[in-house]
Amino acid sequence: MAKKQYAVIGMGRFGSSIAKSLSGLGFEVLAIDESEHRIQEVVNSVTHAVAADSTDEEAMKALGIRNFDVVVVAIGQDIQASILTTLIMKDLGVPYIIVKAQNDLHGKVLNKIGADKVVFPERDMGLRVAHHLISPNILDFIELSDEYSIVELKAPESMVGKNLKELDIRAKYGCNVMAIKTGVKMNISPYAEDTIREGDVLVIVGENKDLAKLELSYSDKKAGKA
Repeated sequence: MAKKQYAVIGMGRFGSSIAKSLSGLGFEVLAIDESEHRIQEVVNSVTHAVAADSTDEEAMKALGIRNFDVVVVAIGQDIQASILTTLIMKDLGVPYIIVKAQNDLHGKVLNKIGADKVVFPERDMGLRVAHHLISPNILDFIELSDEYSIVELKAPESMVGKNLKELDIRAKYGCNVMAIKTGVKMNISPYAEDTIREGDVLVIVGENKDLAKLELSYSDKKAGKA
């Protein structure tokens, strides 16, 4: 089976990082940006790199953009160009369009005009950093919706040696332990009797308000306040 082909439009930090990462994984990547300077910065890291205006439909047709399996619209601050580019990608029949949004309103517009997936890299990174600051044990934070999220919690000392039944996270915080990572092994259906070891990472899902209580609780324990 042929590998998917990707086009990434906008070679700012986010777009160039995606383009280089995909290329490094062995995929064919076309990088597009209006700036010749930015194109020169990535030309040796991707399959093809072209300086072009993504809001010029004829230029996009000439590049054969419709032949790519996925197009990532990673345009920076120019919201109008982002929306227009997304519309053009949709009109040209691109099978799957991922678009970077600057804010919630921008994201709503992108969803309405047919973006298949909208991402908020700045907001999501801000959330991750904020949650890590609240509790150093929080390794990652993934927002599933406005109300629900998943966190990766590195087991604090107070958890080590206890099993899930003893910790009773569900009753205390209303959250569910979906999995336990032990080194490179992932236990995706842990039993109540499974004991937490030093270095284990718990993957926990719950409502944001409940996860916040959990994080603060283990933040306090970490600081020796509990």
